[in-house]
Amino acid sequence: MSNLEREAAPSLCGGRGFVVAEPVRELLSPRQVRLGESSEVRRLLPNLGRRMVGAWCFVDHYGPDDIADEPGMQVPPHPHMGLQTVSWLHEGEVLHRDSTGSLQTIRPRELGLMTSGRAISHSEESPRSHARFLHGAQLWVALPDSHRHTEPRFEHHADLPVVTAPGVTATLILGGLDGATSPGTAYTPIVGADLSLTRGADVRLPLEPDFEYAVLSMSGEAHVDGVPVLPGSMLYLGCGRSELPLRAESDAGLMLLGGEPFEEELIMFWNWIGRSQEEIVQARQDWMEGSRFGEVKGYDGAPLPAPELPPVPLKPRGRVR
Repeated sequence: MSNLEREAAPSLCGGRGFVVAEPVRELLSPRQVRLGESSEVRRLLPNLGRRMVGAWCFVDHYGPDDIADEPGMQVPPHPHMGLQTVSWLHEGEVLHRDSTGSLQTIRPRELGLMTSGRAISHSEESPRSHARFLHGAQLWVALPDSHRHTEPRFEHHADLPVVTAPGVTATLILGGLDGATSPGTAYTPIVGADLSLTRGADVRLPLEPDFEYAVLSMSGEAHVDGVPVLPGSMLYLGCGRSELPLRAESDAGLMLLGGEPFEEELIMFWNWIGRSQEEIVQARQDWMEGSRFGEVKGYDGAPLPAPELPPVPLKPRGRVR
């Protein structure tokens, strides 16, 4: 799943200018975005005033949607560069195809990790025969300059490490937590974890004080550091924490996102991350001309055209409010 908005606007990300060096409780409300013809998502990042959390630069939450009598997710071939996509499901399944030849069905709590590097294209769709409900999150991780021109690749990890404590089960999506490490390839100090809390759970999760963190609520009723976080919203927590209090009023699902603050300044336009106007212009030209990003074979439909570039110059400016 990606940014399918036809009137795309540039997002100026990165840099340490607006990293909060101490613990905070900043509740981020989502923006409703149409995805294709049959889906709507809640976009948490980039958000007004908060562009990144560590290297995490894009977060969409969707569902649970009843797609029993609908086609479900239908995202035609589209390009990426300079980032990784993380596909994460709680319900349903998504069929991934990409220009490296990957063909993979991703199921709940399996990691689909695509590293675009210099250039890749992919499609995502609900299989023709699919489960009734679709519920998940799509996230992007910005690649640092030293790795953003790497060869594209796709990873699928069905068996991920799990950390347990009374009342909570944490599945490692990316990076490490409490001694466990995900097999997914990471290029910056980062963590992504899926947290399942049972009703009445009252726990403290160990954190890295040098990381900045946020928690996305997927389902249920939970308090994060004393703040009620409803499904589809996200609480930004800043840095300087060695632990995080969590309390569940019902069975609840959360996603913990964190990492070292990303120092480099970025331009994010449509489905590309670059460092200059020239890079974005070239990426758009290459995609529209059918070069560089490869071909997604097997998808029944045409690729997505890129939106027009804005009339003003694109400049990286860090974490702009």
